[in-house]
Amino acid sequence: MSIEIKKVETKKDLKKFIEFHYELYKGNEYDAPNLYFDEVNTLSKEKNAAFEFCEAEYYMAFKDGKMAGRIAAIINHKANKRWNHEQVRFGWYDVIDDPEVTRALFSAVEDFGRAKGMKEIVGPLGFTDMDPEGLLIGGFDQLGTMATLYNYPYYQQHIEQLGGFEKDNDYVEYKLFVPSEIPEKFAKVAELVQKRYNLKVKKLTKHAIYKEGYGKKLFTMLNEAMKDLYEYSELSEKQINQYVDMYLPMADLDWVTLIEDGNDNNRLVGAGVCIPSLSKALQKCHKGRLWPFGWWHILRALKFHKTNIVDCLLIGVLPEYRKKGANALLFYDLIPRFYAAGIEWGETHVEMETNSNVQSQWQYLEHECHKRRRCYKKKL
Repeated sequence: MSIEIKKVETKKDLKKFIEFHYELYKGNEYDAPNLYFDEVNTLSKEKNAAFEFCEAEYYMAFKDGKMAGRIAAIINHKANKRWNHEQVRFGWYDVIDDPEVTRALFSAVEDFGRAKGMKEIVGPLGFTDMDPEGLLIGGFDQLGTMATLYNYPYYQQHIEQLGGFEKDNDYVEYKLFVPSEIPEKFAKVAELVQKRYNLKVKKLTKHAIYKEGYGKKLFTMLNEAMKDLYEYSELSEKQINQYVDMYLPMADLDWVTLIEDGNDNNRLVGAGVCIPSLSKALQKCHKGRLWPFGWWHILRALKFHKTNIVDCLLIGVLPEYRKKGANALLFYDLIPRFYAAGIEWGETHVEMETNSNVQSQWQYLEHECHKRRRCYKKKL
């Protein structure tokens, strides 16, 4: 039984690379597959602005002539410089339950990294923090989200059987149950920070996003708020423009809340970008396509809120405003909106397990830690 590794070199290859995930997880009730065109835009060296400072190769594994796995090898030169690393990242890792296929895929990434002078392999990571990251190691019976990875339990066994890999970072995710009333602590803190610090809620319009520059302001602020997170890679201006066009058009602006400092020329200091869960809708898009009927399921979730779950895609507050209680102001504004829309619970994005500042804010809500993810590293 021979295993052959083939590098993605053509558009046909890339199509096969992307579609492998849909085939491997067909019918899986927990996987929320990405849209096909989003995958093309992310992996395309011509379309993804991250290639200003990244380089990558994609590999497919074939066993007895049939595709059996895939993996991406990525070098983010900006992140390596920022964190003083010489790392090659692995991402887009999917495989049948055969450890030898995994071994062949990782050998390809390691060979690529060594040829480029890298000293470590780390992952799963994408080009930047805006891509899904972390191997799922707990919560396999929980519905995935658009912004995260889902994988079978045997992936962890495969990686750890390779030898040399160790835990580099764990992420956790929470369910946050929506109360019928704003928790008293949030209400008191929110009212206090508005009076004492002149912080105020700003709601967006399409005009504000594009004509007044609030789209760029939002991601520029998030750059600053997230700069010290694990392996964070600062977004370039070109990337910011891409993410404004990627995230904000799909968002219900009633569920996007900004915080401004009225004492500092209305400086943007915090933001929460939330969308109705698209997980069930994505499962109904055949091989990630919007046509013929996928668009309708996406539209129903986005515009008509045909879901009882909200995804908290992007939540960030500048460090100097966290201790002032600015986070409470976000929930003070959003909780009544979620409750009115029939939302039962929210899904947090990945949080470092050591990020007690973020996790402490959930103490005033009924919550449940329901997923855990891991990034591994190994010396080359």
